[in-house]
Amino acid sequence: MISNLEQFLSSLRGARLPHLSPNGNSGTPLQTSYLRNNAMKVFATLPQADLNDVPEAIRRIEADGYDGVVALENRHDPFLPLAVAAIHSERLELATGVAIAFPRSPMIAANIAWDLQQASSGRFELGLGSQVRGHNERRFSVKWLSPAPRMREYVESVRAIWHTWSTGQPLNYEGDFYNFTLMTPNFTPEPLTVPLPKITMAAVGPMMLRTAGRVCDGVRLHAFCTRSYLEEKILPELDIGLNENSLPRDQFEISGGGFLCTGPNDQSVEEMLDWVRYRIGFYGSTKAYWPVLEQHDLLDLGQELNYLSKNDGWSKMASLVTDEVVRHFAAVGRHDEIVKAITERFGGLTDAIGASASPEIPADLPPDVIQDIQAI
Repeated sequence: MISNLEQFLSSLRGARLPHLSPNGNSGTPLQTSYLRNNAMKVFATLPQADLNDVPEAIRRIEADGYDGVVALENRHDPFLPLAVAAIHSERLELATGVAIAFPRSPMIAANIAWDLQQASSGRFELGLGSQVRGHNERRFSVKWLSPAPRMREYVESVRAIWHTWSTGQPLNYEGDFYNFTLMTPNFTPEPLTVPLPKITMAAVGPMMLRTAGRVCDGVRLHAFCTRSYLEEKILPELDIGLNENSLPRDQFEISGGGFLCTGPNDQSVEEMLDWVRYRIGFYGSTKAYWPVLEQHDLLDLGQELNYLSKNDGWSKMASLVTDEVVRHFAAVGRHDEIVKAITERFGGLTDAIGASASPEIPADLPPDVIQDIQAI
């Protein structure tokens, strides 16, 4: 669909498109010039309760010096606030962190990402996640089928759709879970004037981590993660996927992997500690996250939390999570201490961290602290 060759070649920079085999299946993704910054990125969480609040919030976040924002899929849709943010900001990266994949057709995700990429002048990142079985089946009424292979096909098919829109070649993706063979001019969006969006994936277990390395531009690690678990369990699995994809580590962004407990004074830090304590209790009650607890001989804590979750004991969970446990999962300290804590907790392992883990808790890092973190 793009007649201008230079424009088409430009659109390939910043993303990897699939080679399409004769039967339409995608093979090894093309590697392109996407390179991460050596500096650590700092992201804020975008407020989502009222879209009218987004313009002022995004301008403040940009003025403070953050690298980007993420929008979550919890109580609200993650794409709508990013659409508002796209036209009220100039340089911030805008990412879904994450959008739940399986309830949406890859065609829907491809279309939304395409439009947001154009509206933001090339600053959008499509962050996808599978969620867990219970939410897919009982909250979204979606069948739970081989999540890691299905996520791989999901990403491949999104790239195949973009490939068709970029080149005008027939759409012919055939997989075990997704098949896309129809695209007419009436449903083909206008060409992008910017590179294609990056795609990242949330991953916790070995198979999903390998999948992220195989087909994505980056991985979004769960906050329920420790430095030890990241070093000893996550990175080796990512390396397997990256090696299969022949993708260098410096072309792959690792984001997240822990909480941040900070504030201007000791009281505010204590308040964040209590909030993180509750989140650790909440996540730790789910068996899918127990390998992280097992890394620190805390399986018994997970079992106690799981028991409370099944017996309406949600309000009691936080009391089981000690300060020592919290510090496994979080960098803790006042604003004048937090850079050192982040260096010890995340340094050398992750490329980007979140300054706030919830839309209800605005990121409040002073600009000079943000700059110091970016220098890690």
